Amino acid sequence: MRILHTSDWHLGRAFHRVNMLDAQAGFVGHLVTTVREREVDAVVVSGDVYDRAVPPLAAVELFDDTLHRLADLGVPTVMISGNHDSARRLGVGAGLIDRAGIHLRTEPSACGTPVVIPDAHGDVAFYGLPYLEPALVKAEFGVEKAGHEAVLAAAMDRVRADLAARAPGTRSVVLAHAFVTGGEASDSERDITVGGVAAVPAGVFDGVSYVALGHLHGSQTITERVRYSGSPLPYSFSEADHRKSMWLVDLDADGTVTAERLDCPVPRELARIRGPLEELLDDPDLARHEEAWVEATLTDPVRPADPMARLTERFPHTLSLVFDPERAPDDPDVSYARRLAGRNDREIADDFVAHVRGAGPDGDEQAVLQAAFDAVRADAVVREVTP
Repeated sequence: MRILHTSDWHLGRAFHRVNMLDAQAGFVGHLVTTVREREVDAVVVSGDVYDRAVPPLAAVELFDDTLHRLADLGVPTVMISGNHDSARRLGVGAGLIDRAGIHLRTEPSACGTPVVIPDAHGDVAFYGLPYLEPALVKAEFGVEKAGHEAVLAAAMDRVRADLAARAPGTRSVVLAHAFVTGGEASDSERDITVGGVAAVPAGVFDGVSYVALGHLHGSQTITERVRYSGSPLPYSFSEADHRKSMWLVDLDADGTVTAERLDCPVPRELARIRGPLEELLDDPDLARHEEAWVEATLTDPVRPADPMARLTERFPHTLSLVFDPERAPDDPDVSYARRLAGRNDREIADDFVAHVRGAGPDGDEQAVLQAAFDAVRADAVVREVTP
């Protein structure tokens, strides 16, 4: 069976104020062409179809058009909801859409109920594990501690139990939206940390033929059977070095996996340039970036006059301007943002406690702080997805 694995479309998302809808429509066209020309047997979309719980109308219209085009191909498609999607909204009409061969899997309770697609060698069971917010699904899975590993392990127990009851040799594909250990994050993904931990070990998914992951925006191979497709388009300059692609996966009769990486259309190259303004304007080596979307970091000790206007004369598609004067780390003028770079909310809170009382929080106090941050984040998820 030939499977096309993609994820993290984020329909409706902009890139530094640039409307990406045309680029997203271009990707959909590329996807449909690929399915037809490469004789794909099934398409899997591993979450974050939309960029937010209530997407703009234009994004919904593009999604609707996408569903029609995929259905017209007669190729089964399995989709799950991600942490950016509203599972309830995305799943509206799923029963009817099933009849067209588009299978939306947004309910955690259905993790162990696969979409079964046959080929010449037998059945392939596709299990959709939508994004499982631990605080919201721990009761469903009967776990005491609300953590990503616990709820995913419980969901996979249901998958393996169903698979064990099927005919010997039944191949299996799991769609999941999670941060798996070994994956490399970018600045584009929303934080899903619970209890100070975001990642789950790849071993949670043992026992299935292929795991089609979503959430991280870079295409990555965790193991030969566990892969991220990455997002088809860039959504932050931290993705400047990404090669945007999809995985074309051939699942042989015995469950052997062969994967080929297929490039996605590039609407415009990304470039990150750094240095004093005058050097950036004069350096001939930067000519190759003149038509790229540019993030410019200026290192001038004093902020120059009209930097954006001057930059856009040479780099008309400059979207981001950062000031980072070259100073010693202990310089009192080092920016607050620079001092906080790379630190999470809990670490910043720990530093604040240490600053105001002269000593950092002890173990019990750290646990209280972490529980407070987890509660706020879970509450934000609930408020976002509640009608």
